[in-house]
Parts: sequence; C-alpha cells; structure tokens
Amino acid sequence: MSPQNLSFSDSLHIVIPASILSLIIYWLIRDRHKVRNLSGKYVFITGCETRLGNALAKWLDKRGFCVIAACVTEQEGQELRSCSSLSLKTVNLDLADSSSISRAVVFVTEETTGKGLFGLVNTAEGTTRAAAPNDWLTIDDFHSALSVNLLGLIEITLKLLPLLKKAEGRVVNLINAKGFMTFVDGGYNLSKWGMESFSDTLRRDIQHFGVKVSIVEHSFFNAKVNWGIVEKDLLRLWNRLPNEIRDSYGEKYFSEYKKAQRSSVKRLGNSDISKVIKCMEHALLAKYPRTRYGAGWDAKFFWLFLSYAPSCLSDMLFYMMFPAPVASRSSVPAVPINI
Repeated sequence: MSPQNLSFSDSLHIVIPASILSLIIYWLIRDRHKVRNLSGKYVFITGCETRLGNALAKWLDKRGFCVIAACVTEQEGQELRSCSSLSLKTVNLDLADSSSISRAVVFVTEETTGKGLFGLVNTAEGTTRAAAPNDWLTIDDFHSALSVNLLGLIEITLKLLPLLKKAEGRVVNLINAKGFMTFVDGGYNLSKWGMESFSDTLRRDIQHFGVKVSIVEHSFFNAKVNWGIVEKDLLRLWNRLPNEIRDSYGEKYFSEYKKAQRSSVKRLGNSDISKVIKCMEHALLAKYPRTRYGAGWDAKFFWLFLSYAPSCLSDMLFYMMFPAPVASRSSVPAVPINI
C-alpha cells in the first residue's frame, strides 16, 4: 500500500507505536547518563548506624564521594571510620532532638564550606516498635515514631536546603513500601505516608533551583527484625490495656496476632539490601535521577497494586491475614492464613 493510500486510522497505527518506542529508547539512553567528577562532592547520610546506611556510606566512600555519615553514637561512628577512607567523616545525630540536628548542620556546613552539599540521603529510622491496633496505642506511641521518621527528617532537610541549592544537589529519601498501603501500626506507617507527601511537595518546590528529589520505596530490607524486642513491646502494650479492651479482643487474639505479624514479615522480607543500594546509587550518580525507585518485588508489585486496588480487596486480605477480636461484629469471617 502506497503512502498516498494510507487512511488516517492506518497512519495512527504506525505513528503511535513508533512514538512510544522512540520515547522508551530516549528514556533508556537518558537514564544511563552519569554525573562526572565525583571527587570533592559531599554527601550527607543519616542513619549510618543501621545496616543499610552503613553499607551505603562505605560504598559511596569507595566511589570517591566525600561522605559525611551521621550515627546515633560516637562508638558507631568510630567503627564506621575504622573501615573507611580518611575522607569519610562522621557526626553524632539524634533526629528526635532539635539541638542535635542543629549541631550536625553546623558540622556539615563547616565541612562543605564553599562547595555546598551535593547529596542528602535520609535512611534514618526510629527504634522499631510493635505494630498494634490503634485502640491499643496512645498519642505518645505516635509521637515516638513521627519525631524521628517524619519530623526529624523534615527538620534536617529544611536546614540543609541552602547547601543543597548551592551545589544544585539532590535529596534521596528512603521510604518503606508501607507508604503505599497501611495494614497495621499507627505511628510508623503514618510517618511513611507523611514522608511520601513531603518528598513530593519538596520536589516540586525546589526543582526551580536545580535540586532533585528522589524517593526509594523498598521492601523489608532496612534491618533484621528482632522479634524478641518486638514481642516484648507488644506484650507491654497488651498488659497496659484496660480490662474492658483486653476482654473485647481475647487472649487468643493476642497469640494469633503475634503469629500473623511474624509470618507476614517473614514472607515479604528480604535480607538482600543490594537492590536498595543500587537504587540509591543511581539516584545520586544519574544525571537525570528518577522521581521514584522500587526496590524489591513487593514494593514494585504487591503494595503498589494494593494501593490502586479497591479498598474492599485490601480489607479482605487484612481479614485473611489477621485474626478477629472475640467480640467482633464483622460479617467477614476471620480466617488467618500464612501469606
């Protein structure tokens, strides 16, 4: 068929696939462009006392960045310095303490004098607390999670923005995939939703100044869960409940709830943090970093799918995973399963 005889619909069938293919090829080529001359570029990483933050600091140090690693204690900082190059610096940082944040900002400002801050990577998380139904919690339980995971992250980011603007750098926020969908636990998941929102608004606000913001949404990679501590904290919450609330749930619920938590994390968890490191590295090294990265199969598919699926579907899955209180009036049968 000659070009003159092609109908409008036939032309669309050719133009649209060709345009899509061209965009994919363009994106793949663009995605491979890297930042050059890493020497002399400063990156500040929070949460380097964790397995993930520690591994990232060592990796970026080997790549030639001037790494400033924030740890909770001096001992953790010394251990990191002992297995890194002399260019890696450490500073103590407690994100729940504004004065500690201010001291860390002063330290980073002095270290980066005249150059600005090329990268801010937020990997810090508060102490792992037990996930529990909301009516088991008090406002203090929410504060303990929000103070570090959300409010501390916001404060350190805002105070370092002038240095990031000066270097036209980038912010990389590590967020658990629970920011997509919440099943249990008020404070922790709430902080992840807040981090998603803050990251989105920050990206739009400061892109005018050449600063890029990326979100790395990961599976259960960040740390190995200490079930002894988690279950001890869950028992503390259970024991402080008024008798009326405990009776409405029942002892069997408490026992089955612990098993369901352990089973769900075991099935969805992954000890291989290399996928997270790879995403954060790309967010720092890419000339055009992505807005979002998914690290782990459940972050890319499971939680993302549930966040778009009808709420009745995620509610039904919750009812299947977790037991029902003894005084439940729900019409949905409680059939706990191991996913």
